[in-house]
Amino acid sequence: MPNPTENGSERQKPSTSIWLTEPSAAAVEMGHIAGYDTVVLDIEHGLFDLGALDWIIPLIRAKGMRVIAKVLGPERGPIQQALDFGADAVAIPHITSADHAAQICGFAKFPPLGDRSFAGGRTSAYRGFTDDWVSAQDRNTKCYPMIEDGSAFDDIEEILALPVVDGIFIGPSDLSLRRDRGAYGVTAEDLSDIRRLARAANAAGKPWLLPAWSAAEQRLAVEEGAHTIVAAMQYGAMLAGFTATMQSLQDITADVRIAR
Repeated sequence: MPNPTENGSERQKPSTSIWLTEPSAAAVEMGHIAGYDTVVLDIEHGLFDLGALDWIIPLIRAKGMRVIAKVLGPERGPIQQALDFGADAVAIPHITSADHAAQICGFAKFPPLGDRSFAGGRTSAYRGFTDDWVSAQDRNTKCYPMIEDGSAFDDIEEILALPVVDGIFIGPSDLSLRRDRGAYGVTAEDLSDIRRLARAANAAGKPWLLPAWSAAEQRLAVEEGAHTIVAAMQYGAMLAGFTATMQSLQDITADVRIAR
């Protein structure tokens, strides 16, 4: 199945993203060296304050990478702050319905489309603004409600139809809990839910994004045409590296003892 770009045309290769839980210039640089083109900042659960956002967002963009800010919550302030610092997109957690999405995602778009407030800072080159600037911001700055609640899952077609919604960011772990399956285990039911959301987004001609740590999730994302695959988590990558090194050392130690 083709992968839609932001404007609905076909895309041959998905974007690949790292997920940061704390601000780290080195992590951004290593992600860039490794070939990732996008960074998700987990402001909701991470260690990002406003001072950190003020330097890390420009750093990521200076590397030619895209910034998706997973904001603190479904409120005006966190959404507008992330966009004012220069984020390319916001992922908004805890959206519960189409009506909720219409209100909250509106904070990412200027009137008359939405209800975003103007700030004469980084995004406007520290100047005023024009109608063309407003149109460009609404077109180029993306808003992705997170689908991680059972009621949002049920409203998916209505959410995707909203003009203030540019696509969806799937939250599999919370979705499993909120659909009464308990802890997320990448089960057949979990993957079925992801596939359902992916196909709804594809049918609407809007992109969908997925945190995909396992091979099963990554395969589904590629097969179903994800726009962005978030493939590496900062802490998970560190733990995997530490663990692999320790296991290698233990294997060498065991071999030496046997040889003696």
